[in-house]
Parts: sequence; structure tokens; C-alpha cells
Amino acid sequence: MIDVISFPPVVQAALLVVIVLVEAVGLYAGYGALERVLGPSIIETVENV
Repeated sequence: MIDVISFPPVVQAALLVVIVLVEAVGLYAGYGALERVLGPSIIETVENV
């Protein structure tokens, strides 16, 4: 495992930003796919209530 503490603060900050961006893209894609799969059935259920 990489010892993050040994990196300079600037590199640590950059790594944190990259990790957050990768997580955001993953969540965006995941929720988009989930909405595409489940969205029509949920909309249909709500309209029929």
C-alpha cells in the first residue's frame, strides 16, 4: 500500500480531489443507469396511483 503521509501536501490535496471526482463520476453513472432501468416502472406506478 502507498504511504500517503510521505507525499507533500500539494500531492495529497491533488489525490483527494482526484478521488472525489472519480467517486462523483461513478455515482453519476451508477444513478443514471439505475434511473434508466427503474425509471419507467416507477413513473408508471406513480401515474396509476
